Amino acid sequence: MQAGLNPMSTVAPALSTLSAPAAVSAASQSAGPTPFAGLLTDAVGQVNQLEDQAHAAVAGLMTGSGVDVHQAMIATQKASMAFELALAVRNKAVQAYQQVMGMQF
Repeated sequence: MQAGLNPMSTVAPALSTLSAPAAVSAASQSAGPTPFAGLLTDAVGQVNQLEDQAHAAVAGLMTGSGVDVHQAMIATQKASMAFELALAVRNKAVQAYQQVMGMQF
């Protein structure tokens, strides 16, 4: 698989900050908003950007403005995979929230 076609490459740099507790704690001391909220905002922004690129590629294909069928299909698949990943992360977060709310202290 080529590096440009991997939807994880757009999310992996954002997720790598989760594995570095020192960087997260330093960022939380200097920045106002929580790093996790910023991480989610950036991830959703990247998914939205991929969706916009896919729409532009399909529009270019339909108007005949030089977009290749392969480019349009790759763009739509990248957007689809990124959306599915974001949806899976959201589902896991909701599941974790529901599990925590079900705990009795």
